[in-house]
Amino acid sequence: MTLPHALGIFGAGIVAGTINTVVGSGTLFTFPVLLAFGYAPVTANVSNTVGLVPGSVSGAVGYRQELRGQTRRAIPLAAASVIGGIVGAILLLSLPPSAFKAIVPGFIAVALMLILVQPRISRALAARRTRGHERAGPVATTSIFASGVYGGYFGAAQGILLLAILGLSLEGEDLQRINALKVVLAGLVNLVAGVVFVFSAHVVWLVALLLAIGSSLGGVLGARYGRRLPPAALRALIVVVGITAIVRLL
Repeated sequence: MTLPHALGIFGAGIVAGTINTVVGSGTLFTFPVLLAFGYAPVTANVSNTVGLVPGSVSGAVGYRQELRGQTRRAIPLAAASVIGGIVGAILLLSLPPSAFKAIVPGFIAVALMLILVQPRISRALAARRTRGHERAGPVATTSIFASGVYGGYFGAAQGILLLAILGLSLEGEDLQRINALKVVLAGLVNLVAGVVFVFSAHVVWLVALLLAIGSSLGGVLGARYGRRLPPAALRALIVVVGITAIVRLL
C-alpha cells in the first residue's frame, strides 16, 4: 500500500465518521474509495464495516448527554438491531459475491434517494413534535430489526432509515436525542456484523485500521462540530460519491 493510498483511506475514514454521526451514510463515502483502490466489493464492504465501528463508539461518547434517560427504550431496540445485524452479516457471507455486486447498486440508489429526501423527512418529523413516548412499539421494533438486517448486509444510509423510524415512533422527542440513539443502534449493527466478519470473512486489516483511526476522529468531530456543516453541501458530496460507486460496480 502506497502512502497516498493510505492517506486516502484514512481521510475517507474521517469523512465517514463525521457523516455517520451527523446523518448516517458514511459507507457511501468509504465504499467507493475502496472500490477505486481496487478492492473487491465484498472485501471492501467487510473491511469497511470493521473499520467504521470505532467511529460509532466515539460518536456515541460525544452524544452521551443526549443519551441520558433513554435506557428503557434503547434496550429492546438494541436487541433488535443486534439480531438484525447478525442476520444481515450472515446473508452477506452466505450469498455469492456476484449477488452482492448485483444487489448493491440498487441499495446505493435507494440510499441516494434517502439522502435527497432527508430534509423533507426531517421537516415532517419536526412537525410531529407533539408529545413524547417512552418506548417504541412493536412495529417500530420490527422496523429496527429490518434496518439491522440491511445494515449488516451493506449499511449505506442505515442511519437515515433509523432516524425516520425513530422519529415517527417517538413523537415529541428532541431530534438530537433521536440522533444520539441512532448513532448507538447503527454502531451496534456495525459491531456485531464486524465480529461475524472477523471470524468468517477476509478482512484487509491495514484498511480496517486506517478507517478505524480516521472514523474515530471523525466521530468526535461529528458530535462536536458536525451539526455546523452545510447540509446541502454534505448531501451533494454523498450523492457524488454514491453515483461513483454505482458506476464502478456496473
